[in-house]
Amino acid sequence: MAKATNQPAIPDESITNKIFLVRDKKVMLDEDLAELYGVTTGNLNKAVKRNLSRFPDDFMFQLTKEEFDILLFQIGISRWGGRRTPPYAFTEQGSVIL
Repeated sequence: MAKATNQPAIPDESITNKIFLVRDKKVMLDEDLAELYGVTTGNLNKAVKRNLSRFPDDFMFQLTKEEFDILLFQIGISRWGGRRTPPYAFTEQGSVIL
C-alpha cells in the first residue's frame, strides 16, 4: 500500500504557465524548476555544473542575452535586482534528469 504524503499537489496550470518555447523546444527555466523542487536556483545550477555530462545540448542550454530579453518582455518580469547571467533552459528530458 502506498504511503500518503503531506505535500500538496502542484496544480497543472502552475507548471504549464512556466513552460516556454525557445529555439523550437518547450523548456522550463532554472529558477522555475528550482522552485518546483524546493531548492535555490544557485544550488540547482551548482548541481547541474557538477554533472554537466548528463545534460547534452538537447537537454539543457543557456539562453542568450537576446533570448532572455525577449522572454522578459513576453512574460513581464521586472529586471530590478534580477539575474546577472541569462538562465539555463531545460527541456522535458533535462527536467527529468534533474
